[in-house]
Amino acid sequence: MIGILFLGVSSGHSQTQVSDTILNLITTSRASNALWAVQVRDGSGKVIESYNADKIIRPASNLKLISSGAYLDILGPEFRFSTKLYGHGMQSDSIWTGDLVVEGSGDPSIDGTFYEDDPLFLFEKWTEILKRKGIKKINGNLVGYDGLFDDVPYPEGWEWSDLSFYYAPEISALSFNSNVVDLEVIADGPVGSIPDIQWFPFNTPYVEFVNEQQITPRGTEYDESYRRVLGTNVIILRSTLPQGYYETEPLSVLEPAYYFMDTFQRYLERSGIEVTGQIFIDKNYYLDQSGMALLDDHRSEPLHKLIQWMNRESDNFYTEMFLKKTVAEVYGVQGSTELGLQMLKDYMREMGFDTTLVSLRDASGMAPATLLKAEDFNQYLLKVKEKDYFSYLYESLSVGGVNGTLSHRFRNSTVHGNFYGKTGFVSGVRALSGYLDTNSGQELIVSIFTNNYTARTSHVDLIHQRILEYLYSEY
Repeated sequence: MIGILFLGVSSGHSQTQVSDTILNLITTSRASNALWAVQVRDGSGKVIESYNADKIIRPASNLKLISSGAYLDILGPEFRFSTKLYGHGMQSDSIWTGDLVVEGSGDPSIDGTFYEDDPLFLFEKWTEILKRKGIKKINGNLVGYDGLFDDVPYPEGWEWSDLSFYYAPEISALSFNSNVVDLEVIADGPVGSIPDIQWFPFNTPYVEFVNEQQITPRGTEYDESYRRVLGTNVIILRSTLPQGYYETEPLSVLEPAYYFMDTFQRYLERSGIEVTGQIFIDKNYYLDQSGMALLDDHRSEPLHKLIQWMNRESDNFYTEMFLKKTVAEVYGVQGSTELGLQMLKDYMREMGFDTTLVSLRDASGMAPATLLKAEDFNQYLLKVKEKDYFSYLYESLSVGGVNGTLSHRFRNSTVHGNFYGKTGFVSGVRALSGYLDTNSGQELIVSIFTNNYTARTSHVDLIHQRILEYLYSEY
């Protein structure tokens, strides 16, 4: 028989109940002084476990389960981004006199994820189109249209120390390679020397690396230190790496629309097509298409496939790009985080959230000031099952011990292969929510939030696992 502890009645809420086992796991853990919130429902929607579920918590990347539901609801699972290449001029023999214009659509997937890991695939395609026309020289400029989104590069509340890294790049309607350069560090020299570096694409001079790293003796620990000087594309490297160590790190760039066009130009020239003009970024909202010939219209994979990547890999960049794109599609104005979050709140209200208790600073959950009530979140996971797009949302979840951000968890656990969910992590916050198939064949709806902990994250993960294992065996 399951022991249930009744903790009293909160005004306006059903009786709070939690099993002795879950309570003991929390109160005897090394994170017992953190804020824990747990809620579990059975397939009928009945609350069977609840602890601090009426508390306001930081959801971290569990928020993406709400954001992705909103995108699927508003844009539709089959929505595709359309990035267009125009020619503004005319061809004479092998010379194109005039400009090439790229119209950014907010597509986050011009990064190789869906194109055999080749982020240059679109530039290759466009170069081949020009070559088939016999063009060997562009006697004009390369113009990138970046006006679909506003010029605010980050959501409010992202911490400055994150902005050098791949998980917090600038948001731009014209983006390439997730707006990062991919650094490789090879520590194959003598102890005390500076390791060799190279980076994708083309060791581009678009960024400047200040390499102050040092090789240390074998067996010493790797100590990472990367920092982009804010407002510049100067990246300072100060890591120490043991001899023989190999490291890769995606690092963000400033002005990603220019980065897109600069890489396009370099690809053209490496492929034998000379460009005599300059690169310009047009941020005016209205794109003048008069006199322009459409050379290519690149369509992304459907939204539900992009959502699958977004949730399984917990991709902040995809999440925030979708937010601004949704605004542009629905309202016909420049996409902005501010309008997007209002739209997201409207969706949350429709899905049963008390939005007077919701604070949103981003759509991805990385901002510490993004807050909501734990039980509203768990109820959402029940209600969204009624939606016709739920199958796509469910498909986007990571499977415990199998793929995505859960691929390395629950390996030797009864939960392995039986939990379909989403992780969440920012400093001091660990979250885990989703759907658990139990030993008896039930499906439980589970939300576990740990906020304000100072113990090791691995220990918090272990407690989360023990809670899931208990639920798996007891229900």
